[in-house]
Order: sequence, then structure tokens, then C-alpha cells
Amino acid sequence: MSLKEYKPGTAFSGVIGRTFDQSEPAWPEPNRAKEGAPNVLFIVLDDTGFAQLGSYGSPIKTPNLDALAENGLLYNNM
Repeated sequence: MSLKEYKPGTAFSGVIGRTFDQSEPAWPEPNRAKEGAPNVLFIVLDDTGFAQLGSYGSPIKTPNLDALAENGLLYNNM
């Protein structure tokens, strides 16, 4: 979550009390996906090629990535 930015001349919407318990932060509303929006997971690995992933036929065991690959898209045009 990023800090809320205030435009010049805009009043602070939180409450600054005499103590921490009396104060209220001014957090922005979190961004939410629309109902029914797809879940997208994009994994970027450095110094990894087809030879290191079991989902592309490698003897190296990558069970968690292979499980994701079974129900997702595999790209092979690097």
C-alpha cells in the first residue's frame, strides 16, 4: 500500500490527537479487483531457462512451479 498523496490546499483527513491512541491515520482505500476479474500471477526468474523447469521436460524437480503450470499458460518464445 502506498502513502496517500495530498494535493496542495487539501486538508488532512486523519485526526492528530494528543496521544497515539487518540489519533487516526488517513489511509487510502485499497484498490480492489472487480467482481469476476481473473487472477493473474506473473513469475519472473533470473538466469533460468527451459532446461531448469520440470514443466518443460527438465529432470530437475520443480513440483510447485509444475503444479502452477498444469492449470495455467506456458510461454516458450523467449
